[in-house]
Amino acid sequence: MRDGETLVEERFNGGPSLDQGVNIKSASKSVISAMVGIAIDTGVLEGADQSVLSVLQAEAPADPDPLLTEINVGHLLSMQSGLERTSGSNYGSWVVSPNWVRDALGRPLVDEPGGRMLYSTGNTHLLSAMLTRASGRDTYQLAQDWLAEPLGIAIPRWQTDPQGIYFGGNNMLMSPRDMAAFGELYRLGGMVDGQRVLSEDWIEQSWTPRTVSPWSGEQYGYGWFISEAGGYPVRYAWGYGGQMIYILPDLGLTVVMTSNANTERGSTHINELHELLEEGIVPAAVEGDSTLSAS
Repeated sequence: MRDGETLVEERFNGGPSLDQGVNIKSASKSVISAMVGIAIDTGVLEGADQSVLSVLQAEAPADPDPLLTEINVGHLLSMQSGLERTSGSNYGSWVVSPNWVRDALGRPLVDEPGGRMLYSTGNTHLLSAMLTRASGRDTYQLAQDWLAEPLGIAIPRWQTDPQGIYFGGNNMLMSPRDMAAFGELYRLGGMVDGQRVLSEDWIEQSWTPRTVSPWSGEQYGYGWFISEAGGYPVRYAWGYGGQMIYILPDLGLTVVMTSNANTERGSTHINELHELLEEGIVPAAVEGDSTLSAS
């Protein structure tokens, strides 16, 4: 999309309809980040510096590490909680545990809160639990009221943990067109059809670099990766296998790419998607500007 207008839509290899919900995997983390921002704006949560245990104390270990009390909402969003990861090799044992929230909070502290980036879906699941406990409503219901209805998109029910907490940060379903609408919310500073949905301040906070991924070397904010493409700033949501929402504010671009999440993919596929953006789409947008200027 360029300045809100859809310029190109392509399906490849018999892929699903662009209106069909697909598993956006960890791009869900950017959606959870938006919901946390709205929760803060509406008073459901106090702010990024609110202690996690202020809401989830009942799920904490009986004799917790003293550092556990220092973990706040912002640490969870930026993957700097210091808790042992529930992703990667630890993912399987986590999702078969009887209580995902208690398991995530009971993991050892392997770094101090605010330390290095430890990418972990357990962090964003704790945020889903906080949203649920603090509001008295489940994350699905909040997603309908706060995002789906004002954006005119569909966010169907998705996986829950054994306690009924909707999976925070994975396995949400959204169509490519609806992903684009979500990206446009950020590109437009939180406004939809003249209605304030998300505060501009939260977008700025989310796009402020706070740590660096040890795998990609990219900067990370509150649920968003921060980089550049073709010399232009880009902020992007990234889901396993190639579920991408790219936003390039300076060029007025929102670009969505989805891929078969059930196919084993290495870093080369993600690199190819980045290259498609940087070597194909961005130059076309810049050339379009040059053509308009020349005319």
